[in-house]
Amino acid sequence: MENTLADLILNRGAERRLKRGHLWIYSNEVDTKRSSLKGIEPGSQCRVLDSRGNSLGTAFVNPSQLICGRLVSRDKELDAALLSERLHSSLRLRQRYFNAPNYRLVYGDSDWLPGLVADRFGDHLVVQVSNWGMEKLLPQVVDALASLLNPRGILLRNDHQGRSPEQMPLVNEVVYGEVPEMVPFSENGVALLAPVHRGQKTGWFYDHRDNRARLNQWIKGRRVLDLFSYAGGWGVQALANGADHVTCVDASEQALQWCQENAAHNGVEGRLHTVRGKALEVLKAMVAEGEQFDVVVLDPPAFIKRRKDHKSGLAAYRHINQLAMRLLAADGLLVSASCSMHLKADELVDCVRGAAHQLGRPAALLASGGQGADHPVHPAIPETSYLKAQFVHLGKRGA
Repeated sequence: MENTLADLILNRGAERRLKRGHLWIYSNEVDTKRSSLKGIEPGSQCRVLDSRGNSLGTAFVNPSQLICGRLVSRDKELDAALLSERLHSSLRLRQRYFNAPNYRLVYGDSDWLPGLVADRFGDHLVVQVSNWGMEKLLPQVVDALASLLNPRGILLRNDHQGRSPEQMPLVNEVVYGEVPEMVPFSENGVALLAPVHRGQKTGWFYDHRDNRARLNQWIKGRRVLDLFSYAGGWGVQALANGADHVTCVDASEQALQWCQENAAHNGVEGRLHTVRGKALEVLKAMVAEGEQFDVVVLDPPAFIKRRKDHKSGLAAYRHINQLAMRLLAADGLLVSASCSMHLKADELVDCVRGAAHQLGRPAALLASGGQGADHPVHPAIPETSYLKAQFVHLGKRGA
């Protein structure tokens, strides 16, 4: 690799994690006496060297961040040609494991494209960028995606919280072609509509696809409670797969309207009931009223967003799981999920175990799930693994 970029020299021993495959560089790992971070423009690409001057690759650098560097290559700069090559690679992976063009096309570090997320909804793409390095390459990203897939439209959803740490401007705009408010796509054989312009994140959460598919096998004739329902990813698919009745709960009236639209899109709106309110308050009210369901889906937002929130977040998971269990009829099924990276899978199992024990109900763990193949986990970066779903059968109290 030609030395045309500024050098970022690491402290002795700091290269070990990178040599094992990790892609992140922390600011305290940089030898600032030999290569000062000051003066480096956020988003610049720098050549990364170990303490002896051996090249480790090229990284996006932002000197103001704790994670000040993210490797983009082991031997070259990330330019339009390499960007196109990486996008082709990410597409091949998805085409290998998915029969229809509905998936997360790019998943950041796992696709060697740090700071880039792109979701594909058939002929439409939704793109998000979360660091200055990728922001500088955004025109090339759009051009490469347009050339690769010839989509009808590309929507840039850069109005998300992930841009705040790097103090990036918030933008929500169509940058190529046309993108309707509600984009049609399918998941697990169910026709759906994604609110890509105004919905959460990219408009949909593809990561739970496999977990929803598992639940769909066990749903026929059941009464289902879908908490934190958003646009009906769990609930509407349950109805389309034969659930007798589904109650969707969300704090957002708009989200519940999207649920209703998706139910109507599948002709199952007559079996859908929506409740607007905070999940904890709705759960408590339903418990007081003696409501019972055959299946409860508990898919909350992350209760542990930062490592320091672990103790309080863990308590929140325990509390809400116990409330959800109180609404389950004998021989009911709880789907307990978490998208908190800082919550381990066995900790979620322990939350479920503890709640069932306190209620005096026998519990059986039927299955455990994670994120789908379009959210591949980088084997050297545990942070790319975040999603958990536990499928728990609960017996009769005192049995």
